Amino acid sequence: MRITEMETALVELPLQEPLRTAIHEIRSVCCFLLTLRTDEGLVGEGYGFSFHMDRLRTIRDFTLSLRPLVIGRDPHDTERLWTDLLRGLNFYGQAGVAVLAINPIDLACWDIVGKAANAPLYRLFGACRDRVPAYASGGLWLSADLDQLKREAEGFLAQNFKAMKLRLGSKRWQDDIARVEAVRDVIGADIALMVDANQGLEPPHALKLGRELERFDLVWFEEPLPTWCDDGHRALAAALDVPIASGETEYLASGIRRMAEHAGIDIFMPDLQRMGGYTEMRRVCQYLAVRNQPVSPHIFSEHSLHICASSPNATWLEHMPWFAALFREKMTIDPDGMIGLPTGPGIGFTFDHDKLEKYRVE
Repeated sequence: MRITEMETALVELPLQEPLRTAIHEIRSVCCFLLTLRTDEGLVGEGYGFSFHMDRLRTIRDFTLSLRPLVIGRDPHDTERLWTDLLRGLNFYGQAGVAVLAINPIDLACWDIVGKAANAPLYRLFGACRDRVPAYASGGLWLSADLDQLKREAEGFLAQNFKAMKLRLGSKRWQDDIARVEAVRDVIGADIALMVDANQGLEPPHALKLGRELERFDLVWFEEPLPTWCDDGHRALAAALDVPIASGETEYLASGIRRMAEHAGIDIFMPDLQRMGGYTEMRRVCQYLAVRNQPVSPHIFSEHSLHICASSPNATWLEHMPWFAALFREKMTIDPDGMIGLPTGPGIGFTFDHDKLEKYRVE
């Protein structure tokens, strides 16, 4: 089997209202769709995203520059191809756009591998569960006031979620505590609650807020500090009882290894596109499993299902609804707050190009 064609498309998915975190203002989600075709008629799909279309075009152009390394290759040779792609971009470094450009290719190749075997990827990876616990991540933003937070928390409960994540990062730690109190009052003590400061705090602020958060029985305190602040993370982990989660903006196994060895992180959140796809993502999860450290992948919910279903150390799937419009197939939350796994071959989610036509940029 050989790859014969590489096709791309850019789409911009609108949000109902602008969203804000401690460091972001998000108005739309821009996606780069990649399709690989083979001489045996099998098709593989992958995607990446950004919050800025002009920047996403740069990622797309980097991916297209790799076409000579992809066309004519056997998609089953995922390790060899991934290594060749990374080496081909060595001049541009081992992070940033160079790695983001590899991700859609690697995803599409694995999609073809699953379709050729007529099996979903989590079975090829080695399944360890048939349902995945999910937490709601598509709401409770820093831009929401207390009344909106309460309404959104009630909405997540009505959708069967048994866990949800709240964004923090207010200038006054007291305001963040009021946000946690408002949500906890609605959901009660039995619903799991995570909080995320999106790397927006300084160490003294994070320490004070973290101590005040300990009474809320949180699953984790996510990204209180910038990802490179190893000393600060280590000090926080030593001082607080609430687990510290981070890692979504680290690149490749080398970045996760550095953080694991030096930063004192309790829960790791590798991001599929910053890992450059499934090939490296699986290595990272296995490395963390050897260290007995839990993993909760960063977004890419439909694709991360396969990671959570095949990694014994995976804990929660981040359910982000932003990308549901890309696919014909949909995820569903059962009454226990779990998501069933796709039954179709490969990734099990396929681009709905007809419905996406109105969102196409080019």
